[in-house]
Amino acid sequence: MFNRKTKASLLASSVIFGSLIVTPAMAQDDPTIQPAAAEEDRIIVTGSRIARRNVETAAPVAVVDAEEFALSGTVNVENVVNTLPQVVPGVTSFSNNPGNGTASLNLRGLGANRTLLLVNGRRWMFYDTNQITDLNTIPQFLLDSVDVVTGGASAVYGSDALAGVVNFRLRELDGAELGGQYAITDRGDGDRWQVHGAIGSDFADGRGNVTVFGEYYNREDIFQGDREFSEFALGGSPLRQLGSSLPPETRLTYLGNGDRTGTSFENNGLAIFGSPGSLRAYSTPGDLYNFAPVNYLQLPQERYLMGGYASYEIAEAAELYTEVTYVNNRVDSELAPTPILVNTFLDIDSLASNGFIDAGTEAEFRALDASETGTQANDGRVNVQVRRRLLEAGGRRNLDERNAFRVLGGLRGDLTDFLSYDAYYLYARTRNANIQQGNASTSRFTAGVNGTGDQINIFGLNTLTPDMVDSFRIQAQNGDISSLQVASAVLSGTFGDFALGVAEPIGFAAGAEYREVFSRFIPDEFLASGDVQGFNAGQPTEGGYNVSELFGELNIPFETESGMRFELSGAGRYSDYSLDAVGGVWTYAGGVEFSPIPDITLRGQYQRAVRAPNVGELFQGSAIGFPGANDPCATPAASSGGLRTICNANGVSNALLDQLGSNDPAVVANASNLIQPDPQIAAFFGGNPNLQEETSDSYTFGVALQPTAVPGLTITADYFNITIDDAIITIGLQTALDLCYNTIQNLSAPQCAGFVNTRDASGGFNRTTAPRLGGANVARLETSGIDLQINYGMDLGFSAFGNGSSDLNLSLLGTWTESNLLAPDQTDPTDIIECAGEFGLECGEPQAAFKWTARASYVDGPLTFSTRWRHLSAVDDDDPTFDYHVERIAAYDLIDLTASYDFNEMFTFTVGVNNLFDTLPTSPVFDANGVVTNDTNTLLLGDFNNGEQSNTYPSTYDVLGRDFFASVLVRF
Repeated sequence: MFNRKTKASLLASSVIFGSLIVTPAMAQDDPTIQPAAAEEDRIIVTGSRIARRNVETAAPVAVVDAEEFALSGTVNVENVVNTLPQVVPGVTSFSNNPGNGTASLNLRGLGANRTLLLVNGRRWMFYDTNQITDLNTIPQFLLDSVDVVTGGASAVYGSDALAGVVNFRLRELDGAELGGQYAITDRGDGDRWQVHGAIGSDFADGRGNVTVFGEYYNREDIFQGDREFSEFALGGSPLRQLGSSLPPETRLTYLGNGDRTGTSFENNGLAIFGSPGSLRAYSTPGDLYNFAPVNYLQLPQERYLMGGYASYEIAEAAELYTEVTYVNNRVDSELAPTPILVNTFLDIDSLASNGFIDAGTEAEFRALDASETGTQANDGRVNVQVRRRLLEAGGRRNLDERNAFRVLGGLRGDLTDFLSYDAYYLYARTRNANIQQGNASTSRFTAGVNGTGDQINIFGLNTLTPDMVDSFRIQAQNGDISSLQVASAVLSGTFGDFALGVAEPIGFAAGAEYREVFSRFIPDEFLASGDVQGFNAGQPTEGGYNVSELFGELNIPFETESGMRFELSGAGRYSDYSLDAVGGVWTYAGGVEFSPIPDITLRGQYQRAVRAPNVGELFQGSAIGFPGANDPCATPAASSGGLRTICNANGVSNALLDQLGSNDPAVVANASNLIQPDPQIAAFFGGNPNLQEETSDSYTFGVALQPTAVPGLTITADYFNITIDDAIITIGLQTALDLCYNTIQNLSAPQCAGFVNTRDASGGFNRTTAPRLGGANVARLETSGIDLQINYGMDLGFSAFGNGSSDLNLSLLGTWTESNLLAPDQTDPTDIIECAGEFGLECGEPQAAFKWTARASYVDGPLTFSTRWRHLSAVDDDDPTFDYHVERIAAYDLIDLTASYDFNEMFTFTVGVNNLFDTLPTSPVFDANGVVTNDTNTLLLGDFNNGEQSNTYPSTYDVLGRDFFASVLVRF
């Protein structure tokens, strides 16, 4: 249990670089100072397996205290961790499309698959073939702290730790606690509530401890239509209300060779059923479908979590311990009704006799049929492309239900006064059941349209009857099964009392580890066949590998009587993978710390790290996706030069390319829409079993200052530089298009082979002729910058509650990102995508160059009052070749307030408000034509241009608005 002075010291360091808390040279009765570790206490610091009597390491470690979670009013781990300056948000509770119902952590923007997550220093469970951990599976209410080590850490922890390691420390209980929290936005939606209980106790005269816990959490949905900024799908130039070219009334593109003169298809070959059975010319943007309001903004979630951990000393040198966790997570995503696109024919007699089309439309079809030539002439049919939004089939609901468990058993103890051991085995398994509602069978729908099956009426709004819908609607499902096994043993300690000077003894650790990973993706027959429309199809994936490792660490401290301190550290690991393309690899690290006086610590570290390819990268079956991208062949630049040549050679007609060079904007727009009618482009993605390991070189150096002249002040600064070579990337579709069509302009190049013969008759891409993109060890990732932490605590000398004194605690944790780049082809130094201070189609999530979180807390007896300031600097669009309507997103600041009161040692009540000033993405103002008229260079982005979803980046920028929370905690 915390007393108030303990809380004061925790608040002073709620978000700090824990590794920089050097032993203070000041009075120990200062309430802002955490006492140094006692001589007999030895601590395992994240980033090392060597127990030591101080919390200093050569690598910077950011620490998020449990108090920060309470003060921020969060239940899910992601909501606090994603505010750290070192983190670029990954998948979150606002990731609807794309999204998978999980929450991931992406250190330094290098990818969630390059960040290793641990719980109590050991690997946690992952949920899919990409071997990524879902933060939703970690019991937040039991957290003691979260340690974040940036930079490679493979020498200590093995594969996956290229960007760094995040270690979630759980606390032991001696007593019981019950807690609950409720949160709601000031718009009265997005309810979130949680209840949890935990009980822990020592037993057998203190030789054992057991803790058991349980939690229930529920989060309600918010739709994009519930916020003004996301109510309409925006795009185009000028920015305006747009949407999808697959409307619920049905749009037809005439594909025959007849004369369109005098028909609804005359202008551009496009027509729509403006009223049931009656065809008219199609217009843009008036006939586009606004899909935005029925998409989720906040995904609903329901979670059950339970488990326990225990230890028992069976002998003086042998302590058994175990950990067990079970999680059931249910997360929905909701998309607009299925958009379906098929090329087929219409039987004129059948449509007329069934009354599906009126006399005017029948006459148009017969005129087209009569004017056709060759085999199409007078065959009673017209060949068309059908685009329809299946409104009558309902929305596409995608339910992910994940059941995950992790069991661990180990034995540890002290062999001598100088030597300890720790050996354990863990097994973790996650099974995900994914149920997709609202899908349609392509073959059944096509047969219903052309009359070769049960005929359906798609010729107007709401013309599909329930029986017609049932003839093609399907429920698809797939599953994921992932497992992890780890057997590890380590021997650690010191070389007796041998020390250099008055420092603690030289420390070491040595051990062995065996890991085995396996994952499987199992789609049903509809998804595997590719016959489903509405969600992405994919082939089964199955695979795994194992690795055997030997590792060691050494720590050599030196200290003089005067307080000068010098410390060397080193680590090495040899890993032998069952993957032939990886085989045996070495990782290593070296670091140094130097304190000329207790006020100053200088330090630096170098690490070589590796990441073996994951199961998905190796063995993923071919799957189709629909990423947002801009086709270079649909731009005016394609009308001339080398781009025209390659576009024409790849299937874009000269007639369309000539139209792109027209001086008439309407002609250009028509050609562009024919080549790329939608902002999303189909593409196939798959695995590569010949992938090799990624390698990274990272180094940090910095300084920690604790001046004796200013008691309570700590200032730290660390420079970091991480370079990943042979990075495995499935080049993003936009990157690949730009590389192959604009830079290389040669589809014979190895990187561009997936674009050969991929365009259809309209010059664009469709589901059948989609580009094929796969992973390869071809890229380089690099990031660098400076982390800054300032921490200050002081006794104010008065108390409003008669407690004798009160404390003011100030802290700031910030990062300046100098560079964050991707080189898609590491052999080409001119092809660089720089993402520091950028956002857009290439870089994705905004990566602010300056990012910080600051907190000020006033603690007076039972009362804590705290405010937090979150800041992101402005970011610019990452495409210098095109001026989007939104080229810059302005700097962004949020203010949060929290008040907490301890009524007694047993009961704590906390209330707060996040986003106090209701800072939200700018709501658009439209003119009569749906064009945005207000300044949008704030947080408003176009879905069809350079944005992500919901007309913003909902994982980076707050989309809830002012948000209230209240929590209670009862201790027994």
